[in-house]
Amino acid sequence: MRILLSNDDGYFAPGITMLAEALSTLGEVTVVAPERDRSGASNSLTLDRPLTVKRAQNGFYYVNGTPTDCVHLAVTGLLDHLPDIVVSGINHGANMGDDTIYSGTVAAATEGFLLGIPSIAISLVAEGSDHFATAAEVARQLVDRFRMQPLGQPVLLNVNVPDVPHGQLCGAEITRLGKRHKAEPVVKSASPRGEVVYWVGAAGGAQDAGEGTDFHAVARKVVSITPLQMDLTHFSQMQAVQEWLGQAPA
Repeated sequence: MRILLSNDDGYFAPGITMLAEALSTLGEVTVVAPERDRSGASNSLTLDRPLTVKRAQNGFYYVNGTPTDCVHLAVTGLLDHLPDIVVSGINHGANMGDDTIYSGTVAAATEGFLLGIPSIAISLVAEGSDHFATAAEVARQLVDRFRMQPLGQPVLLNVNVPDVPHGQLCGAEITRLGKRHKAEPVVKSASPRGEVVYWVGAAGGAQDAGEGTDFHAVARKVVSITPLQMDLTHFSQMQAVQEWLGQAPA
């Protein structure tokens, strides 16, 4: 089994190292990750400059680009063989609800999915304990299940793991994305040169965290597994917009 790993925290992040170690028991692991932290990069693809690929002493490849760049390069030319699965993570922090729109971790998995490869994004809902080993074991179990029982179609799974020892997990649930309150206001400050600078505010708290959501599962120490799709069409509005256009002046 050929496994491609990437992330958005950088090739040096502890999460991807532990993930590579855990999955190495299941097949051939190749790591292609950003050269630096690219959290929040979303699905951006670098088109305005060439990209370089270098190899670290531990064998990991690193790219001076985004998580999407990493997976795109790996699948479309860097690797001699297509991977059987793409796994992105382990992200240090949750990717639940609205987070998935901005997440570079989810974006790396999404690129694999768009290229026709089953993909998993895995995040540790870090609360200070940093139980990466728990998330690594969850990822290993999921990939092993895929190895033994493939789904037969491309799938994109967003997995969030509670920050507890593995033995304290209370199972896993298939969930839907919850929703956060709007982000906190930007933080205005001054640079050492006296320039006004702005820091993007923290993400808002959970607004829709009801039963069935990723937020609800993780709060109960349950692993959240959310199947994602990339069709952004708002089907329920199509008729309303069509009628609106029909009434609009020519």
